[in-house]
Amino acid sequence: MKAPNPWITYRTRFLVKAKQLTTSLTFADVLGRQHSGRKGDYLVESSDGVLRIAPRQIFEDIYVPLLSGETTEQPEIPAPPSLPVHLIRKSPQPYRSARNPNSGLRSL
Repeated sequence: MKAPNPWITYRTRFLVKAKQLTTSLTFADVLGRQHSGRKGDYLVESSDGVLRIAPRQIFEDIYVPLLSGETTEQPEIPAPPSLPVHLIRKSPQPYRSARNPNSGLRSL
């Protein structure tokens, strides 16, 4: 890449930073995998710092640029409607290994 492009934050389900390539680029990641892209493709950095190259058509179809005034907070998801008591499942109970096998029996 000749001229350094600034990182732009994009959003989909996950936030990523990306730069559009101005020239062809080939590199090997830390795991030794080869990545290559042409002019117009995108160099994408995920939130955990992993770099990859996404083809232009796919990237532009999936990602939407995050505008400077937008927040990265997720919209509040409404709580699911409450279920009748007879439809609620009990949570699994922990296994108790120190249980006395005769504790349920009464002596006569």
